[in-house]
Amino acid sequence: MAGGRLAYEERQRVAAGLTAGLPYAEIARRLGRSKSTIIREVARNGGHHRYRANQAQQATQWRARRHRPVAQVAPVAPVAHADAPGWDPESGRDFEERFATMMTQTGIPAMMARVLVCLFVSDTGGATAAELVARLQVSPASVSKAVAWLGQRGLVARERQGRRERYLIDDHVCYQAWLASLQGMALWADFTQQGAQLYGVTNPAGSRMHTASQFFQHLHQDMAQAAEHWRHALAN
Repeated sequence: MAGGRLAYEERQRVAAGLTAGLPYAEIARRLGRSKSTIIREVARNGGHHRYRANQAQQATQWRARRHRPVAQVAPVAPVAHADAPGWDPESGRDFEERFATMMTQTGIPAMMARVLVCLFVSDTGGATAAELVARLQVSPASVSKAVAWLGQRGLVARERQGRRERYLIDDHVCYQAWLASLQGMALWADFTQQGAQLYGVTNPAGSRMHTASQFFQHLHQDMAQAAEHWRHALAN
């Protein structure tokens, strides 16, 4: 049977097989893969009911990037803040470069980090695709991909201005990022609980997953309370 990572077309067939109600063994047979490969693929990318081929493909690419050494992010052009005390173009470029590098170290892909930094440091908190392309000196496709990634996580919103779209962040961007983390905690709690039930808590693996599930459940609860507290604080 074939080894290595699944191609995107294979992931589409996995998704189609799950939708059709095929067992893992049958999906594996049709792809010429081992059953364990299919089980791992589905488990690490949302589970039986949440598996999506495009999301699984993106997640695999992100995981691969996170295992590479963090590359130095190219500096982005500064934003004019001539009236800001202590600000000068050189310090602005340095800060933006370090800001983007910090984001990559916390799991945000480099291109997405550079776009997010541009929006963060702009006075309006927004820019058009053309403005981002010109400022970052990258292709329109790179900007489009970055904005789509950020939009999926609630970090960037779109605003129509005539025939153009403007990409925006606001003062609640950190709150939106926190909500995205909450979703991740809920998934961890759900899947480790499923594993605990599958293996049984008297089994070492089942016991380990039961402990992990309890941890993520408590973490999710604490994070949700913190997010709600901040939402009320913003409203006052």
